[in-house]
Amino acid sequence: MKYIGFFFSLLFSLLVAVGLSINLANLPPLAKIFDPFKGFWQNAYSEDYNPNSEVSLEGLESEVSVTYDENLIPHIFAENEKDLFKVQGYITATHRLWQMEFQVMAAEGRLSEVVGSIALNRDREMRRKGLGFGARNKLKYLQNNDPETLNLMLAYAAGVNAYIDQLSQGELPLEYKLLDYYPQPWSPYKTLLFLMNMSETLSGDSDLAYTNFQNIFGEEWQNKLFPDNPEGVVPVISKEDWGFEPLEVTEPDESSLDTIRITQLLPEKEPGLGSNNWAVSGEKTASGHPILANDPHLALNLPSLWFTAQLSTPEFSVKGATLPGALGVIIGYNQYISWGTTNADRDVKDWYKITFKDESRKEYLYNGQWIQSTQQLETFIVKGQNDFVDTVIYTHYGPVVYDRNFKMKGKAANFALKWTAHGNSNESRTFIGLNKAKGYGDFKEALTHYVAPAQNFVFASKEGEIAMKVQGRFPLKWKGQGKFLMDGSKPIYEWQGFIPQEHNAEDRNPEKGFLVSANQHPVSYNYPYYVYNNSYEYFRNRRIVNQLADKTGLTVEDMKALQIDNFNLHAAEILPLMLDSLKVEVSEKGLIWLEQLKAWDYNASAEKTAPVLFESWWDHLEKALFNSWDAKGLPITYPNKFMLSKLMKSEPDAGWFDQQSTGQKENANHWINEGFMGMVKEMEKLAENDTDSITWSAYKNTSISHLIPNLKAFGRFNLPIGGGKGIVNASASDWGPGWRMVVEMGPDIKAFGVYPGGQSGNPGSKYYDNLVAIWAAGKYLQMDLRDRSNASSVLFQTKFIPD
Repeated sequence: MKYIGFFFSLLFSLLVAVGLSINLANLPPLAKIFDPFKGFWQNAYSEDYNPNSEVSLEGLESEVSVTYDENLIPHIFAENEKDLFKVQGYITATHRLWQMEFQVMAAEGRLSEVVGSIALNRDREMRRKGLGFGARNKLKYLQNNDPETLNLMLAYAAGVNAYIDQLSQGELPLEYKLLDYYPQPWSPYKTLLFLMNMSETLSGDSDLAYTNFQNIFGEEWQNKLFPDNPEGVVPVISKEDWGFEPLEVTEPDESSLDTIRITQLLPEKEPGLGSNNWAVSGEKTASGHPILANDPHLALNLPSLWFTAQLSTPEFSVKGATLPGALGVIIGYNQYISWGTTNADRDVKDWYKITFKDESRKEYLYNGQWIQSTQQLETFIVKGQNDFVDTVIYTHYGPVVYDRNFKMKGKAANFALKWTAHGNSNESRTFIGLNKAKGYGDFKEALTHYVAPAQNFVFASKEGEIAMKVQGRFPLKWKGQGKFLMDGSKPIYEWQGFIPQEHNAEDRNPEKGFLVSANQHPVSYNYPYYVYNNSYEYFRNRRIVNQLADKTGLTVEDMKALQIDNFNLHAAEILPLMLDSLKVEVSEKGLIWLEQLKAWDYNASAEKTAPVLFESWWDHLEKALFNSWDAKGLPITYPNKFMLSKLMKSEPDAGWFDQQSTGQKENANHWINEGFMGMVKEMEKLAENDTDSITWSAYKNTSISHLIPNLKAFGRFNLPIGGGKGIVNASASDWGPGWRMVVEMGPDIKAFGVYPGGQSGNPGSKYYDNLVAIWAAGKYLQMDLRDRSNASSVLFQTKFIPD
């Protein structure tokens, strides 16, 4: 049993306080953990030894059968949707219960209950951002507008709860035992919280950092370093005629930037990472059938974010990646269509400065009048300590996140968050609709219910069609609105409604024969609405387009190879200039490193050293340049590597390259040489540790940690894979392609997929991380649809019978 093999690693983890730096006083009694009948040892017995079984499930209308394949992927066969989703809930909880609940507790701001005060500030952030507020709004919307979808969510929850109810103490997932708590009932509200958490993960903004930046460095720097429409962009969708008459937007006669300086900012979404998807028409493929590919890039953790399943009724069969806690398949295919998603980065979060009448904050100024606010007391149960109570003020914009009690250090400053995810939406209905869709019309109708997080949905069908739609609820804004902190007392700063669904960008069966999205600008610059985000991608998408544009005879194997493409387009575009600009004296070792860079083919594969040298050089260049800017000790945002590279070429003598404090005139070449010297120092230090030629995979150290990071025994570290930020194979240290899928939509659909983890959430199971090596090697599992009679590669079967 694998679990016994790391017994001592676990024991050590316990003795250093079970991860998350929990005080030893908060640990569960060790006797509980090592009880042979209820503790740690019981978790060594898992799905590895699960025989064929029969489960009575209350409320089922008909028998449901589940067949597991050799990788523990369940294939659920039900006679109706309600039974299907009830059993999906039960099966998902069987393998991922702790993960499901832990992620939802994180979203709701309740981690302090199980890990103590170390999580309190994060818990406060989640509640102040209104994740629970948004989930409650969506639940009310479903109750009033879509009882059918709500009933399916109730069925899913009933399945989860049926599993919880039959759990013995010994069968509890190990993490409950380590953290000494017990699972609580599931509900549709928790599913909605989980979906809110995905919106939070994928919705970034830099409004407050931009406000600091422009107040310090001025409008000219702001516009040059962070242009809305940089040159050289390949958008997701480009059209000469958009085919609609846009709504008018009223712009203010003048707008002013608040001079407030913000000393603390909430964490921003990490730049340079995202997702890829594309669809190629049959005109460009060897088979004559469309091929769809998708690889979303999110945090790499164990248990994995994704859980693979097939869901079947007499009306439809769908297979692909599910999210533990949510209904249906999120990315996948059925007998008629396939679909995938990437994040459609758009500015859907805005910040408003609120002027309260007095310290009670019961009234705030709006349109020349004092209007009522509401207050909500948030009580935090903190393990091992007294409860903590926070007061959150709500305005018509949304919750006040920053105030005198949170991030503003007693200052009389209040910033409210307005966010599309706070409003009504029904994303579950979208995915249920996609699971059952039979063509483009069904695909498009399903997306009408989708609000957040905004996504680029790619589509391919058995009928030979391909399509892409940028879907979400996008605020109707005047040019520049929402880039900075806005005055909440003036109605002109309000959103003026939303862009109509039918005006969201889409493309269907383009002449070029393919569609690509990789988090780049969603539309060409002639799109008649203001479109903006601070974190568009500029390299992965152009590489994919270049690889697809002039090719025909493309195959599934070509698509797999493109998903793990390691070509560093950024290096290809800027390294020649960096090499030509080098003026410093170079040591003997430095000459060796220079020769490696000059000979580099820009392929960031795992075993190479040149990618290490380039990454180090660029990082030290940026660090030296940005540290030369006097930011007055305030957090600001910095230009992305695409814009900085362009400016190094086009305006090398511009003011942002000149360090004012030196009395000399620095230019881009100066920072190139500073960066090189920083790289040499870093490499010489590594060489002192007998690492004369460090590999890219070792330097990058792509790792998959347990959701409780300090449980080292349950993670996988220093995986031998290439790629990196801005590369199609976007594998960074702790983010990467969490799901890779390629589907060819012929008469006999061919589907392939893989993710870095395993189906089981139990570290004692061989199915906990058995797919990591396959994923790291760039290989795939065949994931064709199965029917009830398919008995090949069956691990075991479970029957669910009505109780």
